Amino acid sequence: MSDLKVVIEPGRQDIVMTRTFDAPREVVFRAMTDPELLPRWWGLRDTETVVDRYEARPGGSWRIVEHDKEGQEYAFHGVIHDIKAPEGYTGTFEFEGMPGHVLLETHTLEEVDGRTHYTSVSVFQSVEDRDGMAASGMEEGAGQSMDQLDELIRTLV
Repeated sequence: MSDLKVVIEPGRQDIVMTRTFDAPREVVFRAMTDPELLPRWWGLRDTETVVDRYEARPGGSWRIVEHDKEGQEYAFHGVIHDIKAPEGYTGTFEFEGMPGHVLLETHTLEEVDGRTHYTSVSVFQSVEDRDGMAASGMEEGAGQSMDQLDELIRTLV
């Protein structure tokens, strides 16, 4: 059973997500940053995810494209600002369908008793940008991605 929490407080510019995975953080970190593993969990269940590039290093760029059943493409990209295995990483995130609305994400992994507590803090340029992301269905999408990440992690331990 997922313990995913998504906190979207009115008037703030951030979204905070937490979830616990039943695996050591080295395994969770690998699943989250290995370009070969990303397509197995990133995105919606009914889309195909393609990693155009994912350079897991400070200054590295990434671009991921989702393809839906109707042939639509949804592309996302960013830059990794800081990465420290297995503690986490920080980088930007931008949906190419709405250029200029860049957010900064910090992903933190903390191991407690052999399990990994994941925290993601996304900071938006404005409350309006944050509210637009919340209204887009991101909570449902994040839930699907986190469930798929959990399924993948179970195959890696």
